[in-house]
This record gives sequence, structure tokens and C-alpha cells, in this order.
Amino acid sequence: MGEDGNTSTFNISYTNFFLVGFPGFREWRPLLVLPLTFLYVTVISANALVIHTVVAQRSLHQPMYMLIALLLAVNICAATAVMPKMLEGFVHYANPISLHSCLAQMFFIYFTLLLDYNLLLAMALDRYVAICHPLRYTDLMTSHLLGVLAILALTQSLGVAVPLVVLTSQARFCRTMVIPHFTCEYIALLSIACGDLTFNNRLGLAMRLVTVTFDLALLGTSYTRIIYAAFRISSGGARAKALHTCGSHLLVILTIYLSGLSTSIVFRVAKTVSQDVQNLLSAIYLLLPGTLNPVIYGVRTREIRQHVEKMLFSKISAQEVGEKPERMQNMRGNCQGERTLST
Repeated sequence: MGEDGNTSTFNISYTNFFLVGFPGFREWRPLLVLPLTFLYVTVISANALVIHTVVAQRSLHQPMYMLIALLLAVNICAATAVMPKMLEGFVHYANPISLHSCLAQMFFIYFTLLLDYNLLLAMALDRYVAICHPLRYTDLMTSHLLGVLAILALTQSLGVAVPLVVLTSQARFCRTMVIPHFTCEYIALLSIACGDLTFNNRLGLAMRLVTVTFDLALLGTSYTRIIYAAFRISSGGARAKALHTCGSHLLVILTIYLSGLSTSIVFRVAKTVSQDVQNLLSAIYLLLPGTLNPVIYGVRTREIRQHVEKMLFSKISAQEVGEKPERMQNMRGNCQGERTLST
């Protein structure tokens, strides 16, 4: 017998699993496939629309808008890492997945989440320079610096996600083949592992605490100075614009960090919380940024909103203009037909 009372605890290690998320919704699963598919398509379309707008409009080829486009591209990758397998799980109660596929999904989940955090830091730096040093903004925030920030964000995200996945791959999964989650999250995988997991638990917690503490310290310092500098701007219009822009960024930051914090707290007290609630909070944490970010930046950022409206309305107008000659031609045909009948 092993330490947990199961026979052959250390003799086997499963390499194929079944994802079982939301067990309480078993009867409603077929009905949830369509709305969740619609949500996935909406997330992809909304993020892609804003990205296309930023890329297509030369006036938006500025660091702030390019960083927004990068953030929304990461949102698309994050949703694609989670949603297809999640939808498959709503079709099949026990959703099969191999260990390698599970580790790959875990890597993309944490890589995109960390990349989200790092891009928010880069956006905070951009706003800090724009508001606190406006005269030097074009000299400091160059395309070269933007490229360096993107490389640093990628490197730091890989530096945390890769060790986490490698460490998880070395664990022995011998408790059960059933992962009580709709996706391969780190804590969900450790819940079915056996042996001494003290190091894994401590490393995962340490990485999360260090990353979140470091990011929040930098974000807090940057936006404190940004808001202080914004209130010192003499022009009321410029001050309102600066605060409005910062408000959009702060709204995104609060969405990401508060949803992540609530998920972590629930997993730490999982004994008193149902599996459905844990899964629901994880779904909110993983999918809420991709759902809200295009709305926040597409609606609250005036320059992006104006270009999106112009692009959409111009297409509608072009369609109407194209339909007018066809309608006129049909009307003429009808009139000629009536004359022929009258004669």
C-alpha cells in the first residue's frame, strides 16, 4: 500500500487521462455547447477586429496601440488554448487527453497568462513616459524599445512557464486517471499526483507570489506617479484624457489580477468549495480578460472606437450603394412589365 492507502501507488504512472469539469452540469452539457461556441467565436472576432483596426490604420501605429494589439493577440491564443478542449468536454462527459497534450495545454495557458502580465507592465511604462515625460515620449518610446520590451516579456514568460511544465512532467500520476477540471491547470494535475509534492507546491506558490508581487509593485508605483502627474496637468481636457486612458488600463489590470486572486484563494480552501465552483472561477479567470479587453479598449479608447465605427459604417454604406442600382434596375423592369400588360 502507498501513503494514500491505494495499492500500487508507486508502481504505475498514468499517461492518459480524462478531464471531467463541471460534474454538476451533466444534464445541461449539450445545451451549453452552443452558447459557449458563440462566446468563443465572439472573443476571437472582437479581438481580431480591434487588432485589424490597429494594423490597418497608420495613425494607430503608436506604441500604446501596438501594445494593445499584442495584448489582444495573446487573448486569442489564451482562448484557443482553453476553449476547444473545454467545448469537447461538454460533448463528452469524460474528455480524454494524453499527458503530452495536457502538458502542452498547461504550457500555453501559463505562458499566455504571464505574457498578459508582462504586456500590462510594458503598457504602464508607456503611459508613465507619455504623461510624466511628454516632451521626451517620441525619443524614448521608439520601435526599437518596443521590440526590446516584447522580447523581455516573451523571455520572462518562458522562464516561468517552461520550468513549471518540466517539473510537472517529472511527477508520477498514479492516484487516478480522472483530472477534476475542464483544463490542465497546474494545481489540478498535482491533485492526482503521488509521492512527495512539497517542492512542487512550494515552487508553484513561490513563482506565483514573486511574479504577482513584483508586477503589482511596479504597476502600483507607475500608476501612482502617473495619476499624480495627471492631476498636475493644467489643461482640463488633457488631464481628463490622461485619466481616461489610465482608467482603461487599470480596469484591465483589476479584471486580470482580481479574478486570478479569487481563483488562488478558492483552490487553497478547496475542501469547503464544490468542484463546479472551482471550475467556474477558473473559467472566469482564463476567459474573462479575452472577453472584456476588446470591449474596454474598443469602446473606451476613442481613437480605436472611431476607426472601428468608421470601418463598419463604411462597409454598410458600400453595401447600400451597391444595392441601390440593383433596386433601381428591378423597379424599371417591373414598370416595363406593367406597361406591357396594360397594352
